[in-house]
Parts: sequence; structure tokens; C-alpha cells
Amino acid sequence: MTASPDVPLPAASPAPAIDACFGRPPLVPGDDPSAYEALLGRVCAAVRPRDVIEEAWVRDVVDLLWDAVRLRRLRAALMTACADEGLQKLLTGLDYRADTYGLSRRWAARDLAAVGQVDTILNGAGLGLEHVMARTLRQTIGEVERIDRMIASAEVRRVAILREIERYRGAFGATLRRAAQEADVQEADFEDVPPIAPAGAAAPDARPAAAVA
Repeated sequence: MTASPDVPLPAASPAPAIDACFGRPPLVPGDDPSAYEALLGRVCAAVRPRDVIEEAWVRDVVDLLWDAVRLRRLRAALMTACADEGLQKLLTGLDYRADTYGLSRRWAARDLAAVGQVDTILNGAGLGLEHVMARTLRQTIGEVERIDRMIASAEVRRVAILREIERYRGAFGATLRRAAQEADVQEADFEDVPPIAPAGAAAPDARPAAAVA
């Protein structure tokens, strides 16, 4: 989004001013504050907010971008955290007779003996870690779909805010152009006219009476 070249706008606001106006970033444990600040700086450089209204919108855009990134990260973390459930279901499907729950828990804790045992079982069935994660996805599909909907909602809201900034700038530019045009019309209404001479006085360009034949 760029402003119309014939419409001067105020200088862009730096990212620190946004933090000062709208408080601390909405970070949770596991978030990287420096990464958030870097994202805020890059969005500010791209959008270049011109006033406090646009600064508020930019902060919303950054927060929504950050939410989407966090949700994707948490979705992957959910799959990792529930991988033992997927493995247990997979082992049960392979008709493994031993303690599938205990083996899966030890495998998730990266017990070397359990990892080796699981690898042997999976290799014998022509399966691998990808099949474990596929079974894990089936176990967590409801949560994954809810996370995906949350990500989609954040992206829709982000696009809507950027469109609002564009409309706001367009309306602001149109207002300035209209004001400038009205000022030009008002100036054109004033015409230079010769000053009116006092009563009984000769006009400025009139010749002396003696010179008149």
C-alpha cells in the first residue's frame, strides 16, 4: 500500500512508539521477545503507520501474525507430545501382545532400549516414524482442526485490517485533495480590480485638464 504521490502524509512512526502506546506484547512462555520485536519492525517498515489509528491497526496485524505463527508451532508441539498415543494405537493394530502403554511411554521418554525395540517392531512391519505420526494425527484430529480454524480466523482478520488501513488512507487522501481543490476555487473567486478613486478626484490614469484640447 502506498499513498498517492500528490498527497503529503506525516512521517512514519517507529516501532518503539507502538510498544509505548499499546503496552507489552502479548507473549506467552516459549515465545521469543526479540523475534516479536523483529516482526513488529518489519511490518512497520512495510506499512509505515502515519498516525495513532494506523499504529493501532499495525499492532493488531502483528499480534495476529504472531498468533498464527504460535498456533502452528503449538500444533506441531501437540503432535509431538501425543506421539506416544499414536504409537500405542499403532502397536495395538499390529497385534503387539506386550504392554503397549508402557512401551510407548518409555519410547516417548527416549529410553534407548524402548526406542530400539520400537524400531525393530516397526521395521518388521515395514513401517516407520511417519506412520506413528499419521496415527497420532488421527488421535488429535479434532484439536488440530480447531487450531487450523483459529489460524484461518487470525489470517482473515489480518487481511481485513490491512484493507481498513488502505481504505483509511484512500479516504484521507481524497479529503486532502478535495480541500486543496476547494481552496483553489476560493482563490480564483478573488480578482484584481483597480482601486476606487475618492469622490471628485481624477482617475489615476486621467490627464491634467490643461492638456485637454
